[in-house]
Amino acid sequence: MADFCYFLLTVILKANSLNMRERLLVLESKMKILLIRPNVANSNSIYSKKISSRLNIFPPLTLPQLAGITPKTHEVKVVYEINTKINFDWDADLVGISCLTPEVNRGYNIADEFRRRGKKVIMGGWHASALPEEAKQHADSVVIGEAEETWPKLLRDFERGDLKPFYRNNGPIDINFIPSANRNVGDGLFFMAAIQASRGCPMGCEFCSVTSNPEGCVFRTRSIDLVVEEIKKIKNKTLYFYDPSLTVNTDFTKKLFKEIKGLNKKFVCFGNANILAKDDELLGLAKDAGCQNWYVGFESVSQKTIDYLGKKSNKVQEYNKLIEKIHNHGMSVTGSFIFGFDTDTKNVFNDTIEAVYDLAIDVPEFTILTPYPGTPLFKRLDEEGRILTKDWTKYTETGNVVFQPKNMSPRELLEGCEEVIHEVFSFSNIIGRTTKNRKFLFRNILSNVLQHSR
Repeated sequence: MADFCYFLLTVILKANSLNMRERLLVLESKMKILLIRPNVANSNSIYSKKISSRLNIFPPLTLPQLAGITPKTHEVKVVYEINTKINFDWDADLVGISCLTPEVNRGYNIADEFRRRGKKVIMGGWHASALPEEAKQHADSVVIGEAEETWPKLLRDFERGDLKPFYRNNGPIDINFIPSANRNVGDGLFFMAAIQASRGCPMGCEFCSVTSNPEGCVFRTRSIDLVVEEIKKIKNKTLYFYDPSLTVNTDFTKKLFKEIKGLNKKFVCFGNANILAKDDELLGLAKDAGCQNWYVGFESVSQKTIDYLGKKSNKVQEYNKLIEKIHNHGMSVTGSFIFGFDTDTKNVFNDTIEAVYDLAIDVPEFTILTPYPGTPLFKRLDEEGRILTKDWTKYTETGNVVFQPKNMSPRELLEGCEEVIHEVFSFSNIIGRTTKNRKFLFRNILSNVLQHSR
């Protein structure tokens, strides 16, 4: 009996020793992972030549977040092609490519070249999530939707030699499990740092790319303590909140603003018109916390169009009140307008020019309606036979019309948008608008110049 017990104890000790060695091997294993954000394939595209992009004004977040959830045992390199030429000879074990729609053709070219050299390639991002079967033709695997849970699983499968063709969550992730973004692995210098306090937008606008994935319409908030902790680690003095809207849950946002008040940061964020027009407490807390600018999706100066869109948060008659309130609290307004809705006629261009000047919007933004794959708008227009091209390099929101408008020709839509941009961003118009809010005079003039560069 004693001999048997000794034998059993020896087996157990050997097994534990083996398990420990296996664990150490796993801990010591180190992959070299290259994460890439491509530039657009067509170098003549207006999108690719935006001064705002060249100056790195809009900070990245997707790849730093992906790097943040990658186990620290691995080496991660992040490349933004707009800053750095891609080294196809870099000794990567795995290449991850994240693309928006106008960048995806270039992304496919990059993926094809790496695969030709024997590298395993993963595609992800908005476009690949909307059209995973298309993306799979250029990749070994496709990550669909949010990657915080699927990316670590993919890495484990890859190490075991069991990479799946597609990775998708069963539902929206709990964003409290998202670690801080790793902002130390990318190239380029960025004036601002991007951060998220929440995800999802319940508005469900037909044209918005947030609607291209089911989880995009599910609003979720992070722990305020986690957000504050991440902000404290950020060296940049200015932040850009990439939340679709910080006015969905104002109780949460007010608590957030109170907590970041003493962190000595400045920031820009998105908000809905109806809340900003009436919530003075929110605006006061935002100003005290360091908010300099609210980005508002006005979409149109026609209430008929707003009603057609079903965007109940917007009342055209309240736009002036909203902007005045924000100005009175010492902040500026970036207002977004879209041309090409089915209710738009050729009159929309002159009507918008007059309204933008009367409203004294600090920084207006004008884009052409673009039906991104995966959105309800794309599906509807495709079914109606109104999609004119699926050359994704043309899906830039400026410089191209990719669908048949209802009440004008594609050329009339393009030229009308260009006319508005030329008029609104004329020197006299810029001065006329920006001098009405002198607090941010220089910054607003610069922002207008950058918008005009689009």
